[in-house]
Amino acid sequence: MTTTTTKALLEIDNVSKIFRNGASTTHVLDRMNLNAAEGDFVTVIGPSGCGKSTLLKIIAGLDTDYVGTVSIEGRKVDRPSQEKGFIFQEHRLFPWLNVESNIAADLSLSKPDVRERVNELIKLVKLEGFEKAYPRQISGGMSQRVAIARALLRKPKVLLLDEPFGALDAFTRAHLQEALLDIWQKNRTTMVLVTHDIDEAVFLSSRVVVMDAKPGRIKSIIPIDLPYPRKRTGTAFQDIRTHVLRSLEHSDTEEPSYTI
Repeated sequence: MTTTTTKALLEIDNVSKIFRNGASTTHVLDRMNLNAAEGDFVTVIGPSGCGKSTLLKIIAGLDTDYVGTVSIEGRKVDRPSQEKGFIFQEHRLFPWLNVESNIAADLSLSKPDVRERVNELIKLVKLEGFEKAYPRQISGGMSQRVAIARALLRKPKVLLLDEPFGALDAFTRAHLQEALLDIWQKNRTTMVLVTHDIDEAVFLSSRVVVMDAKPGRIKSIIPIDLPYPRKRTGTAFQDIRTHVLRSLEHSDTEEPSYTI
């Protein structure tokens, strides 16, 4: 078990989740214990079906049918709220709204504080000049920038990202990874990312959580002790990448419960 003396902002305490379908049951998550401090960038990686996305939905308050406790700043999560931002693989923009209106979502741009915040976010995600563009007029990568800005609008304590770059080509994905890292370094919002991409996990994260499946449980937590900006071709980067890959490939015989 790996521990930290830094006070946790996000606490996942002994969380288990079972899906029921008639008489059959599927044990999705098993005794998950995971903490993240303010400003952490934690990536969860593992095989399909290990419960990564389910874990994000539980943290977001979108799924409350589980055993255990999830809390943010000591307050139990039991519903969606403004303190959690969520970014999906699909950008889910409103096609009838332009970029700035999509970022504002249900808030009025006529209010000075909303307008100021939207303008700040447009600069943060580097979309100046595209404020009036509609989703059909911008690329997939730009659309995800809009989705990131919208998720940051209300200054969430935790930003949850469910494979946000999975549908993009390799060049755009690498570009957006760098953009996300820049946003994180400027805002220091605690981030929890789910991905299948090992390089993405090592490039972005302060810690990588490796999960096993059936049931989903934490196998290992690997600290990424590399300075930013990181070079994907460097020896140290490749060594950690190999470490993560080996952890994914080899199953443990024990049933550990880790905390970071």
